[in-house]
Amino acid sequence: MAGSGGIGSGGAEVMAGAAAGEPRPRRVLGLPAATALVIGNVVGVGVFQLPAAIAGYGTIGIVAFVVVSICSVLLAVVFGWLAQRLPHTGGPYVYARDAFGELSGFLTAWSYWITAWASNGALVVAWVGYVNVVVPLHGKGGNLLITIGALWLAVLANLVGVRGAGAIALITTILKFVPLVLIAFVGLFFVQTDNFGPFLVHGSAIGSLSAAAAVLMFSFLGVESATVAAEEVHDPRRNVMRATVIGTVASAVVYVAGTISIFGLVPHGTLEHSTAPYADAARAMIPGWSGADDTMAIAAVISGAGTLVGWTLISARMPYAAARDSLFPQMFLRRNRHGVPWFGLVVSGTLASLITLLNYTGGLQAAFTALALLTTFTAAVPYVFSAAAHLLWLLTDHGPAGRPEAAVRFARDVLVSAIAVGFTIWLVAGAGYSAVYQGVLLLFVAIPVYVYMRWRAARAAVLKGDASENSQAG
Repeated sequence: MAGSGGIGSGGAEVMAGAAAGEPRPRRVLGLPAATALVIGNVVGVGVFQLPAAIAGYGTIGIVAFVVVSICSVLLAVVFGWLAQRLPHTGGPYVYARDAFGELSGFLTAWSYWITAWASNGALVVAWVGYVNVVVPLHGKGGNLLITIGALWLAVLANLVGVRGAGAIALITTILKFVPLVLIAFVGLFFVQTDNFGPFLVHGSAIGSLSAAAAVLMFSFLGVESATVAAEEVHDPRRNVMRATVIGTVASAVVYVAGTISIFGLVPHGTLEHSTAPYADAARAMIPGWSGADDTMAIAAVISGAGTLVGWTLISARMPYAAARDSLFPQMFLRRNRHGVPWFGLVVSGTLASLITLLNYTGGLQAAFTALALLTTFTAAVPYVFSAAAHLLWLLTDHGPAGRPEAAVRFARDVLVSAIAVGFTIWLVAGAGYSAVYQGVLLLFVAIPVYVYMRWRAARAAVLKGDASENSQAG
């Protein structure tokens, strides 16, 4: 079994050998910055539309949000445990490779890499809509210029160093949390129970719960962000766990509290068709406030900017980790003088730009929805491999030590990991047939790339062996 000994044994030597001669990442992210990275990547611009998106199902949407939040927190706990075991750049890729072998690791890295740059494509499309509210952009050309410009400004922010990107994540997280927290908690004092509407609008409870959850699952992508950049976090065995859990819990609390407040502040019939539910809630709290739309749009712009920088940071780390093990082209190992893997940033930025340009050839809303569901599927692949890896390690070398409390702890850990595995499978089901079809095609495209990389590695090994024999003969 590939992962029975963990990175601490043979796995560390393989990784160290693959990375020989490469500068190690600089540990510049403290606990606040790592936590902000998680929150920033989880809470994007989508949060400002989520209450309206699930209102059509009835108040069962709140129940769905609670269920998804609990499962996401459990998944975050699993990622925290995994980071304590293997605190290396690449997160899910490292776990899958160590537990299940190279092919699983490669597919995890490939799928997560797609998630990173495709998420930026979806994010920037939604983000520019809020920019239009603050500063009206006239014509398609202006929208496109701002959109592509934002993608490359995020790349530039990361090229100057992880410390700067971490500072941006921290500042934007604080700024965007102010209006979200005000609506979420102050708004509770203005709630009117008549506004909540029916518990179930149509269909069965289970069907509505699953459908609403499918919409909400995209909102928690990014809980693993600190694990992907683990080698750039101070004391990663301790801080990655704390940042992942704190960031996910904070996001979940604000999500759920904000949704409850908005359901109680805005009449159900109005909320179903709202294009700015947080602004509608603000006007309900402060009647006649004409600046509500602009204020919430500014918050969304700040939120989207921070998330864009955070996902851009992550987009270069996964191919870098795979390239260290010769599963991605060695070009992804190239770093600038700040220790940043610049080649991965540029390639990811280019791919995000291309997919955004394709969005502008059709309907933007439809393209955003399609990208959001696609990234839900592509993120589920590394999630299920990671949760399954932890479950495997628990069952093989983390069994009870003979004491009652050890048995209870073991049962708890197995249960949490099993729920995380089930939750990620639910992610795939919620993505829908179209997203799963496209996602599977993208995974199959990866197979020829994997074959080519393994052929190159085998060929290099043969040439190295021949050279060694010739030198010994001489």
